[in-house]
Amino acid sequence: MSNVPSELRYTKSHEWVARNEDGSFTVGITDHAQHLLGDLVFVEVPDVGTDFSAGDDCAVVESVKAASDVYCPLDGEVTEANETLADTPEIINNDAFGDGWIFKLQAKDAGAFDDLMDADTYAEMIAED
Repeated sequence: MSNVPSELRYTKSHEWVARNEDGSFTVGITDHAQHLLGDLVFVEVPDVGTDFSAGDDCAVVESVKAASDVYCPLDGEVTEANETLADTPEIINNDAFGDGWIFKLQAKDAGAFDDLMDADTYAEMIAED
């Protein structure tokens, strides 16, 4: 059973989103997604300062099994990228919801966070997989 923290929001494409105290958002891939991918061998993070619309592909995670795009969950600008993942992509496998975050975002509409799936809805979705 995958870990689905209740304080986060989720996307259908298996990204998690955390609201930070400064009003920004942290984004990563879910525990479920990293389990499906297996051992990660490469992560390409987005460039700081890049603007994305919700649904844009903005990063790549690659495992021994497959490569997968990471999609931006909210309209906004990347304010920080987890450069540590370039040398140690397996951090996502070990700590998907902590040190395995991929990027931080300043959203154009912070209220859009509330439109993402809550933990119960995401858990129901992955239970059907």
